[in-house]
Amino acid sequence: MSGTVTTSPGDLVRLGRALGARGRRNHPLGALTTYRVGGTAALFCEPADEAELVAVARAREGLDVPVLVIGRGSNLLVADAGFAGLAVRLGPGFESLDIDGTEVGAGGALSLPVLARRTAAAGLHGLEWAVGVPGSVGGAVRMNAGGHGSDTAATLVGFRWVDLATAEVHHDGPERLGFGYRHTELAPDQVVVAAHHRLTPGDAEAGRAAIDEIVRWRRANQPGGSNAGSVFTNPPGDSAGRLIDACGLKGHRLGSAEVSPKHANFIQADPDGSADDVKALMDHVRAVVADQTGVVLRTEVRLVGFDGDGDGSEA
Repeated sequence: MSGTVTTSPGDLVRLGRALGARGRRNHPLGALTTYRVGGTAALFCEPADEAELVAVARAREGLDVPVLVIGRGSNLLVADAGFAGLAVRLGPGFESLDIDGTEVGAGGALSLPVLARRTAAAGLHGLEWAVGVPGSVGGAVRMNAGGHGSDTAATLVGFRWVDLATAEVHHDGPERLGFGYRHTELAPDQVVVAAHHRLTPGDAEAGRAAIDEIVRWRRANQPGGSNAGSVFTNPPGDSAGRLIDACGLKGHRLGSAEVSPKHANFIQADPDGSADDVKALMDHVRAVVADQTGVVLRTEVRLVGFDGDGDGSEA
């Protein structure tokens, strides 16, 4: 799905009627992202459980209405013009966590920091890195989230997903995902509703110490405020932050957006700022780095509602 989506107005009305009270019109999306800026969704729903999610998919069948799946909005930027389709966010019924020995089943909406802390407290190792990622289990599977030397692919042994195009429920192993660096082959309308990880038994105190160190490092090296973490993926053999800094862009401002003075691969949005300013600054940084170094940076942030960008992925 491109950032600029085509929606049939008549189909949007029909879908709204089919969803009834489950569908909210012109629902703010910016507040559901860590950037805290951006426009609205023409339609929004938050299914409470898998049955409701499948019902939403059936209501959309045969209609020309694009879909955007939102996790916790930690790597998502929605244009000020908004999203002219249906935005779906999994409700509290998808926040389950089941630990059985070294086997861990987690709902797609479960917070990654919660997953990290609870598995570490159970004496299991392998997901400590997740404490520093303010996303969801489903979003982590979709984009192969990771950090601190590990990623989702390292421990995932299976996942459950719902196809919003066909209303079918699937169970698959990790080979279905085609894992890459911060990438999988899931389509925008394929929603991860649960993940199964196999972890390594260990010492709970060691796990807590590892988590504390990750939290300390992130506070010391990364900015807080309204941002989506690293904006660009690291090019092979180099660091996006180092390249941006070397080009003199740390602290560079465009309107209500600024390249963080603390870490050059973060872009901060002012309170009540503009998502379009953030996108324009991303484009400026990419152009300057390409001009000065010959390296074309790839955006890690999912862009929605902008001309020619974005893919509607979970975050």
